[in-house]
Amino acid sequence: MLAKTFTVAVNGLETTTITVEVNIIRGVNVHITGLADTAVKESFERIKSALVNNGITIPQTEITINLSPADIKKEGSGYDLPMAIAILAANNNIDASLLDKYVMVGELGLDGRLQPIRGALPISIRARAEGFKGLIVPEQNVYEAAVVNNLDVYGMTSLADVMQFINGHGSFTPTRIDTRKEFYSQQCNFDLDFSDVRGQESVKRALEVAAAGGHNLIMIGPPGSGKSMLAKRLPSILPPLSLAESLETTQIHSVAGKLSRGTSLISQRPFRAPHHTISQVALVGGGSSPQPGEISLAHNGVLFLDEMPELSRSVLEVLRQPLEDRKITISRAKYNVEFPCSFMLVASMNPCPCGYYGDPTHHCVCTPGQIQRYMNKISGPLLDRIDIHCEIQAVPFAQLSKMQPGEPSANIRERVIRARNIQTERFSSLSLGEGGGRGRIHCNAMMTERMLHQFAEPDSASLDMLRMAMERLKLSARAYSRILKVARTIADLEGSEKVQSQHIAEAIGYRNLDRGDWAERGI
Repeated sequence: MLAKTFTVAVNGLETTTITVEVNIIRGVNVHITGLADTAVKESFERIKSALVNNGITIPQTEITINLSPADIKKEGSGYDLPMAIAILAANNNIDASLLDKYVMVGELGLDGRLQPIRGALPISIRARAEGFKGLIVPEQNVYEAAVVNNLDVYGMTSLADVMQFINGHGSFTPTRIDTRKEFYSQQCNFDLDFSDVRGQESVKRALEVAAAGGHNLIMIGPPGSGKSMLAKRLPSILPPLSLAESLETTQIHSVAGKLSRGTSLISQRPFRAPHHTISQVALVGGGSSPQPGEISLAHNGVLFLDEMPELSRSVLEVLRQPLEDRKITISRAKYNVEFPCSFMLVASMNPCPCGYYGDPTHHCVCTPGQIQRYMNKISGPLLDRIDIHCEIQAVPFAQLSKMQPGEPSANIRERVIRARNIQTERFSSLSLGEGGGRGRIHCNAMMTERMLHQFAEPDSASLDMLRMAMERLKLSARAYSRILKVARTIADLEGSEKVQSQHIAEAIGYRNLDRGDWAERGI
């Protein structure tokens, strides 16, 4: 007898509906077809043990399991449940009349219990798009999948529960999530606040400008000056996630298996801080089964690289293309996937190997050659892609003990949100094509060259100032564009319609780590 169930394959963030076909005839073999990987081929042993431990005898027949479409690679253990249910339906152990109304996914333990899977949210979105009535998932994934409305999502604990549900026995209620309530209730709960930071007003100003325009930023200063402390508080002044951004971010974390149990939506912007020993694959994504890397997990949030020169040069260089395109395409022999990675890059570094070059209270023991080699670990093209460079000095204890608490994050966030609202209105009329093929423009950092001429055209006095800076600092054309983008953000923070000379001057001041400037210091 032939029976069918339905599930979903996840490849990157792309999903495909899979039909699980089971045919039972006279014989003794089991065949699994449809480009299944090792985990899928091993599933029959798990299914057999789960059925036996639930009092069901496997038929001594030839079982053919086909996963259609057969040209799409099937990976992972989430096919266990639909395959087991299809076998039971083909053997007349359960009623097959409801199987075409539900998508199901889940890994089976040997005792029949359902184990969590990755990618429940994109699977749920696909099930609704295909017009299915409901989705059956392991109980651990139910809050994640139930975010999607107009779809009945059932969280099951075991194969026996699923069998009862399919046969119409027992009482099962779909899980309902008040998406907006869940989303907005956690948006403003931050553990870290800028009020904890005493002094460092110039650096806090740079972080405010970076947050207002979505700009990349690097801080350079001696150990203990507060670089990490400031960076970790950046999410508290960023504008809140929109519901669409939250869904997109949650999908990425769902595919990576990074959502904690009971989490339905990510309501705060991600903050990812990988260790400096991270590999290229861990940073950009990939592996034998395509997984998002740290740059995609930081999508719509912040990627913080502490001690940036300590990262491998090859790892740093792979950031160049994602910083421009805001997406990463991973091509391997067996797959080709694309992940979004629109993130703010925030980095920190010491000014030299010992960390105390230019520090007024410590003596630097590094030679000029050592300092130059240390600085050269960050290439010029990568540094060009970082909009804001700021130096930071440690606050002396005598001053630190006398200073008042800093301005709270809530106040700074209000100014950032006002500036972002100006940008949203400015770019609202632009089409997708004008966004450079990367979706709509949300902030000044995403502006194209054409938009710079339209929205950030400097006057003659500002042009003269820019020309002098370009010659003195030996800036590239890309750095020129970055200065204009930052100047446009500074003008937005002031509520100014035009970019004026004082905005340009402040933006130029944020390029003080460019090669020419360091050369003038004798490095």
